[in-house]
Amino acid sequence: MLLQIPQVFSKEEVAALRQRLDAGPWTDGNATSGHQSALAKRNLQLPTDSAEAREVGAAVTQALNANPMFVSSALPHTIFPPLFNRYEGGGQFGLHVDNAIRQGSGARIRSDLSMTLFLSEPDDYDGGELIIEDLYGPQTVKLPAGDAVLYPSKSLHRVTPVTHGARVACFTWIQSLVRDDADRELLFRLDIGVQRVAVETGAGSPAAVELTGVYHNLLRRWTEL
Repeated sequence: MLLQIPQVFSKEEVAALRQRLDAGPWTDGNATSGHQSALAKRNLQLPTDSAEAREVGAAVTQALNANPMFVSSALPHTIFPPLFNRYEGGGQFGLHVDNAIRQGSGARIRSDLSMTLFLSEPDDYDGGELIIEDLYGPQTVKLPAGDAVLYPSKSLHRVTPVTHGARVACFTWIQSLVRDDADRELLFRLDIGVQRVAVETGAGSPAAVELTGVYHNLLRRWTEL
């Protein structure tokens, strides 16, 4: 499932985060690349141990954990400490798949989901589209600053060359409580349905209570702790 999560941060919050990030010590993005990615990657990245990356990363993690759509869709077990990249001057990332295991900054997770949080407005740069391959063909993603996209880490994806301006983004991976993407999507759609029934019939109605029970029993069946 590919999902846009709007307004993880407001425009004012993005501006404050960018002020902090832009002052950071940007270095070669291949510092955190695996072998395959290093062959395709050309961008800049904030060192994971920099004060800017730690501070803004903590703010991103807090915002994600407080976002109902993210929590419902990702069912996060562990969010990898967020990283930050910058594409400019023709920078790009060729077609690749994310590593199954991500480790660093004291964390070690199975990457079930990948997330990109856009921190530049689409009009601020040319190119820089995130292209995600799925069963329905290539999906092109270029979102407003403050919005995020969540997608299965098993997906082939790439970032097109940035030919003008700069594309700044946050990216991370999530180990979900529910490993299977299809199961997570069913739970997400069921959760949305439960909420609609609760609004239309009342949270204590028989239908809302029954559907809530079904949701939690499926979650209990599929959860890995």
